[in-house]
Amino acid sequence: MLPEKLKRLDETRIEVPADYKPGMRVKGIIYVDEVLEKELETGAIDQVANVATLPGIVNASMAMPDIHSGYGFAIGGVAAFDLDEGIVSPGGVGYDINCGVRLLRTNLMKNGVTPKLKDLVSVLYNEIPSGVGSKGKIRLTPDSERRLMLSGARWAVEEGYGEMSDLERIESGGCIDGADPGLISKKAYERGRAQQGTLGSGNHFLEIQYVDEIYDEKSANAIGLFEGQVTVMIHTGSRGFGHQVCTDFLEVMARAVSKYKIELPDRELACAPYKSPEAQDYLAAMRAAANYAWANRQCIMHWTREAFMNFFKTTLRELGMSLVYDVAHNIAKVEEHTVNGRKKKLVVHRKGATRAFPPGHPDLPDAYKQTGQPVLIPGDMGRASFVLIGTEKAMSETFGSTCHGAGRVMSRHQAIRKAKGRAIWRELEDRGIIVRSAGRETLAEEMSEAYKDVSDVVDVVHKAGISKKVARLRPMGVIKG
Repeated sequence: MLPEKLKRLDETRIEVPADYKPGMRVKGIIYVDEVLEKELETGAIDQVANVATLPGIVNASMAMPDIHSGYGFAIGGVAAFDLDEGIVSPGGVGYDINCGVRLLRTNLMKNGVTPKLKDLVSVLYNEIPSGVGSKGKIRLTPDSERRLMLSGARWAVEEGYGEMSDLERIESGGCIDGADPGLISKKAYERGRAQQGTLGSGNHFLEIQYVDEIYDEKSANAIGLFEGQVTVMIHTGSRGFGHQVCTDFLEVMARAVSKYKIELPDRELACAPYKSPEAQDYLAAMRAAANYAWANRQCIMHWTREAFMNFFKTTLRELGMSLVYDVAHNIAKVEEHTVNGRKKKLVVHRKGATRAFPPGHPDLPDAYKQTGQPVLIPGDMGRASFVLIGTEKAMSETFGSTCHGAGRVMSRHQAIRKAKGRAIWRELEDRGIIVRSAGRETLAEEMSEAYKDVSDVVDVVHKAGISKKVARLRPMGVIKG
């Protein structure tokens, strides 16, 4: 049963009316069907309503079907703000700035890799630094760290970690202009210095997968995917660097709330007017962290390619190991959208939500101008991940946004308690999935039962038409932090 006042609009959407809470300026829209409705947290609904009270919000406060409670905004939240009246809120991006996903295709087939899978996973585990506080192979000087913040994945390529052609298949070309290294604290510099090129911990992973189902043959061909093919998915973000940037600016925003006399239903929504120096400084620092994250995934991809080449004793060309796409799912970006029939620039906050631009959008690379943007949706390590494409309906309904993953249904502590006495790695191995992790607790925290079924989540956005299914990827080997 839906809470009182909420109403179902259709099979994929419910409305949180503007009178659900005092102070709401717009309605809330949550993309959820009757299956996932049962897992909808009251706290997450309240967070959608809270965001609807923020100054300058346009159309609606939205959430995707992987919604769960977060800091300030619900995870899965999408909100766009007018540049004249609106605000910028770090809670609408989150601590892991530009946490995101990239997917590599290969010419390898599942049947050829399975007999060697254990050894391949071990090689990758040894090559890709992972775990809490992990330190990478790169030691940044203050000067190189500043250059990295300004040029993102391009910095990595120029340092020898990949190829220039990679940049064409990364959201924003792997770099957002407008970063300002001068706004980054000494502590953030220190945390970022040794963590470039590291996977980290928690839900971050590197996964060897195979394509087990194609839903849209034409789009799959354009993307370079086919049944039985081995792929690699990398999921990580800006590590301790981005976390520190968020921490630093939450303090700035807490003061700004008083300065600009902004009334908030939750102090975690601390924000400042878009045109204020506080908001502009946050965006410039956030862009530096976003660029750090794109460089991070670029370096990890480079070492992954090297590991595959060495393991299979072949060349990159023969492996056919190329980047499909890289998408951010914790970010705030100034974008042009149509509002009430007029084009308008807005600052779009996506927190646990993925950009899903349609065919023909000017921000897409030539390779995807006709198909639409690839949308990469990771699941949990025991089930599946998905590739979708962006749509026109996403542009008209959700500011070009869709879901970002499975979405938790258990806290990490609950998952650890439920996993007590179980060997999660053995359960996965019995199903043909080889997993390596820095600690047993991580596997307990990340077990499948801790998440919604990503197939249910993806079905909602597909039925809603805000992204369309292209392919399903099944896990074979997983590296967890």
